[in-house]
Amino acid sequence: MNAIRLYIPRLAVLLWAVVFSFATTLSANAQSLLRDTEIEETLRAYTDPILRAANLNTASVDLYLVNDKSLNAFVTRGQNIFIHTGLILEADTPNQLKGVIAHESGHIAGGHLARRDRSNRSAYGAMLIAAGIGLAAILAGEAHAGATILAGSQQFATIDILAHSRVNEASADQAAARYLEITGQSGHGLVEFFEKFRYQEVLSNARRYPYFRGHPLSSDRIDKLREVTDESPYRYVTDTPEELEAMVMTKAKLIGFLDAPQTVFSKYPESDVSKAARYARSVAYYRAADLRNAVKSIDSLIADEPENPYFYELKGQILYESGKGELAIAPLTEAVRLKPDAPLIEIALGQALIERDTPEAMALAIQHIKSALRKENTNGFAWYQLSQAYDRIHEPALARYAIAEQAFAMGDYNRARSFATRAQDGLIPHRAQWRRASDIIVISDTQLLKNRRRRR
Repeated sequence: MNAIRLYIPRLAVLLWAVVFSFATTLSANAQSLLRDTEIEETLRAYTDPILRAANLNTASVDLYLVNDKSLNAFVTRGQNIFIHTGLILEADTPNQLKGVIAHESGHIAGGHLARRDRSNRSAYGAMLIAAGIGLAAILAGEAHAGATILAGSQQFATIDILAHSRVNEASADQAAARYLEITGQSGHGLVEFFEKFRYQEVLSNARRYPYFRGHPLSSDRIDKLREVTDESPYRYVTDTPEELEAMVMTKAKLIGFLDAPQTVFSKYPESDVSKAARYARSVAYYRAADLRNAVKSIDSLIADEPENPYFYELKGQILYESGKGELAIAPLTEAVRLKPDAPLIEIALGQALIERDTPEAMALAIQHIKSALRKENTNGFAWYQLSQAYDRIHEPALARYAIAEQAFAMGDYNRARSFATRAQDGLIPHRAQWRRASDIIVISDTQLLKNRRRRR
């Protein structure tokens, strides 16, 4: 994936675009988030037209990928859509996945979360607060801290009390069909998805997939949805070849990173020379510490598609994480050239340049990381890398400022205030960083006061 970026506690310092950013589970049900530019862009391409059809602001709806093989998708307050990797792997077509996304968008547009919150606030309000703090920490790059908090929040994604009512489910179904029709797409994907798991209706709640515990399924719902989708003028519209290929590559990448290498080799044997098979095997070879075959496999893909930035990104990740940081710079540089608007790839390149540790490399690293932060200004890992670069060029005040931003992004207000105060001592008064450090101090003081009052 765009170097599947896994948020992994024991590998927190490696949270970069080319590597699936996922956190290892800290408990039996603990969940973690993945970051990957290629997969995120695929999901966004499916999601944004649906959000616009629902009269939702695409910039206000955040999309998160959850490293969990169970079949699930859900929404939370603040217009957040969470999609499990298991859902992507179980969906047979992009249209089925779009149908589920449209259904979740229906919950947001219908205000189902707000109404549900009012009726259940006392039961799970504290849990949601804890989960929110944990999520903020993970998204800021502090995987270990965030996963620990999430583990103690009883896994907000699977709490049965958050289940939607059957009325809301039917409403979201109808909304999904409407959004898909507005975008000129078939609603039959959602019908097919429900039909595929119709048997879940007769299982006990404990035996159902998480998705169907939170989204109760019924034959009546499926029949009513089918009636609506059958009347759509777009009922026979199918996915485009480009959409189908993107999904095949997404699945291959997920399988490569998430399954054991031997499992990957079984699913994608050497006799399979398709692009997806080579993609999955290149990841599996890298994870099996077979650098020669990993590079050989990814190089074959680059030869076929020399303008694909994600192949270069993966090659950079493979080399960097195999202790070949110097060799990783060239493919990551090419990835950034081909995909200049991808902050995760820029951060990966910056990290590799920092390891080179020359004045020229530090200047370039700072340039790329600051560019990434202009797009993702709450990316705590990027702020940490920036602090490392400033430290290498002997700019301690700027390094402390960057650490203050990192702590602020993950909600560690004590640490943020401390480093912002220390940074101000060496910054030029009333310049941009000095003013921002002042803001961090003031906001942190306010948040710390609120926290103290809450504890009382």
